[in-house]
Amino acid sequence: MDSTTLLGTAGAAIILIAFIQNQRNKWKQTDLIYDGMNTLGSAILCTYAVLLQSWPFLVLNGVWLLVSAKDVFSYFIKGRR
Repeated sequence: MDSTTLLGTAGAAIILIAFIQNQRNKWKQTDLIYDGMNTLGSAILCTYAVLLQSWPFLVLNGVWLLVSAKDVFSYFIKGRR
């Protein structure tokens, strides 16, 4: 497996882990770990999209990154819990 494919696989796996944990009621959508994993995974997938020059995929994951990162920053600025 080449490094680009490995990068995309890692990003997708991170987002899927967050999704599965949310579906299993292990992580809530308001949990920092959930938002952090989505932020990390989407950032990796943005890099992957740039490497592939896949602009629609970049837009999708760029929006995902912005929404997830907003929640992470909000967690630290306002505090949750």
